[in-house]
Parts: sequence; structure tokens; C-alpha cells
Amino acid sequence: DLFHGMEDLKKGVIRCVGNAEARFSEDALRILRAIRFSAQLGFEIEKETRQAIRKLAPNLSYISAERIQTELVKLLVSDHPDYLRTAWETGLTREFLPEFDACMETEQNTPHHCYNVGEHILKSLTEIENDRLLRITMLLHDIAKPVVKKTDENGRDHFKTHGPAGEKLAGKILRRLKFDNVTIRNTCRLIRYHDLRPTPDAEDVRRAVNLIGEELFPLYLKVQKADLLSQSTYRREEKLARLSGVTEAYQGILERGECTSLKTLAVSGKDLIKAGHPAGPALGALLERLLDCVLKDPTLNTKEKLLEIAEKDGIKTE
Repeated sequence: DLFHGMEDLKKGVIRCVGNAEARFSEDALRILRAIRFSAQLGFEIEKETRQAIRKLAPNLSYISAERIQTELVKLLVSDHPDYLRTAWETGLTREFLPEFDACMETEQNTPHHCYNVGEHILKSLTEIENDRLLRITMLLHDIAKPVVKKTDENGRDHFKTHGPAGEKLAGKILRRLKFDNVTIRNTCRLIRYHDLRPTPDAEDVRRAVNLIGEELFPLYLKVQKADLLSQSTYRREEKLARLSGVTEAYQGILERGECTSLKTLAVSGKDLIKAGHPAGPALGALLERLLDCVLKDPTLNTKEKLLEIAEKDGIKTE
């Protein structure tokens, strides 16, 4: 054991073999990999290795986005995703995720929060299950807060529109890091609606499912819970009670097989055309109006009832 690796394993230490600067100069990706190993193992980074990381952090700019993405994802799906903090402390995030640095510098003077934006993000990563899409979503869910932050006359901070703004910024970041289109689309949609707060009323929940998407809605519930658990305790029980009510209402919708999208609407465009309604944009608008009726009252989701509504609503050909 020429480099005392067993001793470092027992102590829980990450250390370069030989001269740290030399090892990192051979392949700059090792700089980020050291932090990824630290997160996966829960180990500390040895002092000289850490100093070399800080000194050579700018060399990450020479590494391809694809290789950085691979290490970032491995870090995020580790047992210690909040060790991303080490990447920030040593100047690494400045090279591949400068938007996170802005979050670490953005305070949240509001009773709803007890951390700055960046620390809230790090906390939220630990509050959600180990899933690639969910961890990426939590990393970026509040990424636009520094951009939209407003402070009122009482000194209280507000972050209105940070969901839609975050959708755009997250898309830009994920494309820069060469993520696949499916990940980009799903992450951005979850970020856009992560702060949507429907009431536990069944109609309200059906409309939320329709808006967010049937496949993503269960993930949205997990994202929202992790977000809430990473805030201050101000009105926490009230917030969790609402989310629990929404979850219960959603389970009821699933059990009753209620329609929440055009996919499960009892009539199709073909059915309406067959009934005499003209093809074209008006047909799509009619389907949306029928879906709206069903979201309001699920018992209307039968072919007979919907064709009857369409007869009164639509313009038929002669």
C-alpha cells in the first residue's frame, strides 16, 4: 500500500495519488470527479487536494459539457447531493453552473424561508428520493430566483414568476450541458409548475393534472413536498395539509378513472366529424370545450352525453 490508501479509506478521506496539481493537470475532469467521489462515499477531501481543486478549477473550462454532465448527474444521484456545496466553495460551479453561484449569493427575506436560495436548493436535494429527473429538477427549481427577485417597501423579498422564468433558464442550462431532449422537456415542465398550489377540491386537482400532465403529476407532488420541507417552519403544517389533501384527491381521481386529458375523453375528433362537425381548428376548440365540461363534471364523460353537448355547442355542416 505505497500511497496509504487503506488508511485513507478508514479515515474517510479523498486524496490524490502523489502531487494533486499534477494529477489534476493530467485530466481536469478529475477535479470534479474528486467531489463526486466525496458525495458518493461521504468522505472528506484532503487539504492539499482541496487546495489544488480551488487553484485549478478554471481548467474545467477545457472539459466537454458531456463529461461534466456525467459527473454532475452522478453527484446529484449520490447519497450526499448537497456536497455540491463543495463544488461551489472551491470555485467549480462558477465554471459550469454560474447560475448556482448567483443563488448562493441571493438571500430570501421572507417568513417562508430560512435559507438563501442556494442553501434551500441544497436542502431540497436531500429531501427528495434518489431519482435522476427529480434531483435535476430540485437543482434547478429555483434557479431563476436571483433574476426575478424584488424587494418591497417593507424589506420583504418576492420572487413572482420564478417558475416560468426558471423553465426558460433551466432549458438554457440543460442544453448547455448537453442533456437529452426528454430530460430537458420534463425538467422544464416540472420547474414551470413546481409552485402551483391547487386546492384539494377534486375539480381543481383534475385541472392541475391536465395542466401539468398525467405522467408528470405524481412527480410534481414529490417536488412540491421536497420544496416545502426545505423552507422555514412558517405555516408548514398548513402547507403540508393542503398538499396531503391534493394527493388524496388525486388518488381518488385515479381510482374512479376520471378523465383529465383529451387522451381519455369519451369522444374523439373522428367521432365529432362523423356526427357532422367540420374538421379544422374549430374541431380542436370544440374538443377542448368538451374536456373543460368533463374536468368540471366527470359524469359527463360518455360518448352520448358529449355528442349531445357538442350538438348544442358546435356548428355542424349541412
